[in-house]
Amino acid sequence: MFISAKTGQRIDKLFECIVKSSENASLRIRTGMLNELLAQATARVQPPSDKGKRLKIFYMTQASVKPPTFVFFCNDAELFHFSYQRYLENRIREAFGLEGTPVRIIIRERGEKQ
Repeated sequence: MFISAKTGQRIDKLFECIVKSSENASLRIRTGMLNELLAQATARVQPPSDKGKRLKIFYMTQASVKPPTFVFFCNDAELFHFSYQRYLENRIREAFGLEGTPVRIIIRERGEKQ
């Protein structure tokens, strides 16, 4: 957001954006809603494959808030290309209005303990 320190232009809108970003950072999203979004996103753009092996994302869940952290459980973390990760992050931002807040994404292979 562009503001002016000299004239005070758009200062009132700045504080609205700060409050909105704070609300977005503490947003909790149910796993069912996330998995519906994941199914739609993977149907729209197929997950990447390498040497005949395709990435399978089993499910995703939100691990924490401030910042929102999402954990993706897949068959092979090496196949989870950063461009596909960015695509899924953008779908999450678009669907749940997470503009103005950082989003963390953790990729785990199924059965991996952390």
